[in-house]
Amino acid sequence: MKHVDIQFLLRTLKNRYPDVKTQLVHQTPFQLLTATILSAQCTDRQVNQVTRHLFARFPDPVSLAAADLKDIKKIIYSTGFYNNKAKNIKACARALLDRHAGQVPDDLALLVKLPGVGRKTANVVRSAAFGHPAIVVDTHVFRISRRLGLSQSRDPVKVEFDLMEAIPESAWSDLSLQFIYFGRDLCDARKPVCRICPLFDICIFPGKKSVTP
Repeated sequence: MKHVDIQFLLRTLKNRYPDVKTQLVHQTPFQLLTATILSAQCTDRQVNQVTRHLFARFPDPVSLAAADLKDIKKIIYSTGFYNNKAKNIKACARALLDRHAGQVPDDLALLVKLPGVGRKTANVVRSAAFGHPAIVVDTHVFRISRRLGLSQSRDPVKVEFDLMEAIPESAWSDLSLQFIYFGRDLCDARKPVCRICPLFDICIFPGKKSVTP
């Protein structure tokens, strides 16, 4: 793994994005968990439009677990993959009632045992709902970590562990969100704006070779 000036990286991101938080609108850990499951292959903006209606009808595990699957599918249709997502959020609500008295656990090992919940979703909940340091590896974090040489793995879990090793724990949660914001603003998958990138000098992305900063 390439040596990266971590302090320069963290300082630059902090200056650009001093206050970061999840863009998924929620009132409870359960709502955040549900919204994060729905966010797979979907924008936060679209998820927020959907959950406004979903949570108005089914705001908690009791109501969602008892909901008709057809009603759930109809509400979340626009998030994509609605058949699997509807089954997962309903089953997840049921599992919370059966295993955790309707409460969302903050333990990673327990979270990933819930239907539809992987490490990414679990870490979003642990960080945003419970304040635990956690690194969320979404597509932006995965891409930027590799472009900066913080990881060369193609496995998101390995990227997560590489970042945990390289970045101070106190910066984990902010870094994930800062990379997400940075990916949306500048470091696009297909057309990164390298000429104005504040991290240009520490980036190893091959595509920047033809770019004059």
